Amino acid sequence: MRRYCLVVTSAFLFAAGASAQTVVRIGTASPLSGPGAHQGKDIENGARMAIDELNGRNIVIGGKKIRWVLAPEDDASDPRAGTAVAQKLVDAHVAAVVGHLNSGTTVPASKIYAAAGIPQISPAATTPVYTRQGFATAFRVVANDELIGRTLATHAVRTLRAQKIAIIDDRTAFGQGLADEFARGVRSAGGGAAIVSRQFTHDKAVDLSAILTQIRAKKPDVIFYGGMDAVAGPLLKQMKTLGIQAKLVSGDGICSERLPLLAGDALGDDRVICAVAGGVTGAQEAAYTAFAERYRQRYRMIVQTYAPYAYDATMVFAAAMQQAQSTDPKKFLPALANIDYDGITGAIAFDGQGDLRDAAMTLYTYRQGKKVKLAVVRGH
Repeated sequence: MRRYCLVVTSAFLFAAGASAQTVVRIGTASPLSGPGAHQGKDIENGARMAIDELNGRNIVIGGKKIRWVLAPEDDASDPRAGTAVAQKLVDAHVAAVVGHLNSGTTVPASKIYAAAGIPQISPAATTPVYTRQGFATAFRVVANDELIGRTLATHAVRTLRAQKIAIIDDRTAFGQGLADEFARGVRSAGGGAAIVSRQFTHDKAVDLSAILTQIRAKKPDVIFYGGMDAVAGPLLKQMKTLGIQAKLVSGDGICSERLPLLAGDALGDDRVICAVAGGVTGAQEAAYTAFAERYRQRYRMIVQTYAPYAYDATMVFAAAMQQAQSTDPKKFLPALANIDYDGITGAIAFDGQGDLRDAAMTLYTYRQGKKVKLAVVRGH
């Protein structure tokens, strides 16, 4: 009889130990198919690295050990697919979402997350609209289009000393929004620069010769492109074919490690200037470099653009949960809104709208097929 009681007690203790573990699902939403798949997979990879590191730390929240699980979804850079993915993640009871990549999918999806009370951090979407809808659940770890556009415009006018500027955008929420902010920045930067042409294409374009022929007649010093690297590659090739010597200026959408492959020998040296949100200097660079090396060793490829931001977004969620000692979104959301986190992409703290405070940006160019950092600047 005594032995039976011991067996029952042991079984009870085992069951109690098993129940003391909490599974926390973090969703990622990004294009895993289509032209932007390499960027979307970069987001998933970065978040997965964070999830695995968190599981290795044996974190206890609210007295229970946490098992972190990643739930990746493919939004195909399509707004309708984005809302379907958002609802799927809500139905799966994720605690938080890292995503989406494109502004055009992030904004409609954010309404679904907000209605469900699920916090969302975008590692890539830059449209100001995203964080100005009044949703307490919407955050981002990148600078918005206003800051990026203004920074690039100032660089084009004051550093590159451009006098004639042509603008092309892909008509997506991201591309057009960034181009609009760049145009405003040019007009306010002074220096005598003029916008001599404003053209548009689409995000799957491969033939831009008609647009570029019109632009060539204006003899611009700089062509600004609002869009992603999948179109920027062919754009650079056709600029070379047509003998256009202008520099290409753009945002983080083209500032990838894949651009040299897409542009080939049309990339040139110091021909492209692009800005990526976030920026580290000094001692912080070591942490970023170490992350990039871990990424390369794990995935046998180099970071494209957004993996470090997805990694930081995931870690920020975990930090907020630990501060609140809860994995319930309603309980850790206030901690998230007031987070002060030292990430590998820089300091992360949010303003009242969910944007980064004192956001940093890094300007890059390409030399001999490699992305080269020019400067870290801060937008105000």
